Amino acid sequence: MSHKCHEEEAKASIGVVRFSIYVVSTSRYEAIRKGENVEDVSGELAIQIIKSAGFEVVSKEIIPDSREAIIQALKKASTAGADIILFIGGTGITWDDVTVETLELMFDKRIEGFGELFRFLSYQEIGPAAMISRATAGTYKHSAVFAIPGSPSAVELALKKLITPEAKHIVYLSRRSAPHTP
Repeated sequence: MSHKCHEEEAKASIGVVRFSIYVVSTSRYEAIRKGENVEDVSGELAIQIIKSAGFEVVSKEIIPDSREAIIQALKKASTAGADIILFIGGTGITWDDVTVETLELMFDKRIEGFGELFRFLSYQEIGPAAMISRATAGTYKHSAVFAIPGSPSAVELALKKLITPEAKHIVYLSRRSAPHTP
């Protein structure tokens, strides 16, 4: 079977694709805990792009950039049946950016090409600063997981050019490759 036929079969067999979104930002999380209004441009942009592509957003939360919060969010979204779990932010190179390291330890399989393509496309837009864009992706149980930088331009690039065009195909493959539990 050709790749194109396989991809078309995959897209046809997948119904609704459900996204869970986590915006990883300790400062925004703390502001919310204090009762302050927090603007979440990237999270709201992600919802808009996902819905306009015909997919469903089942949850969106702002969480702190901590290993515990990220693991808890990943498990919660997977257990709730999210097909794609999107983490926005916490991907920088400072000491307190732990999203990438945390998720990569949890992945069943890594999707190497996502980060490579993200950086390639980002390089075309922002130049050599793209080398510090630590986007990553993988699978966790039955879900596909993506971690992208928190800027609105990064959200738009990742979702419009990479994730939503392949969402049904990725979901099809992640469901087929998920570990079976006895």
